[in-house]
Amino acid sequence: MNTVVWIVLAVVALTMLPAAHRILKGPTDADRGAAADMIFFAFVGALAVLGLQMVEGLVFDLMLIASVVGFLSTMSLARLITRGQR
Repeated sequence: MNTVVWIVLAVVALTMLPAAHRILKGPTDADRGAAADMIFFAFVGALAVLGLQMVEGLVFDLMLIASVVGFLSTMSLARLITRGQR
């Protein structure tokens, strides 16, 4: 099981690389925001994998809080990019 966890964490880390490139080279603010959101939720996914490995209840509480904060930050960024238009 330990090998599988390391493989999954490596795959999640590899998915963060194109997103980091998009943050640096993104032509628009929306591209940068979407890439930052992808990195954040990939981090939450890595936290979930580690939580499964450690079997700690606290990790799942942290994931729930991080997901809510990530959702709210995504909504705020979308509102900022559209300049408040609905």
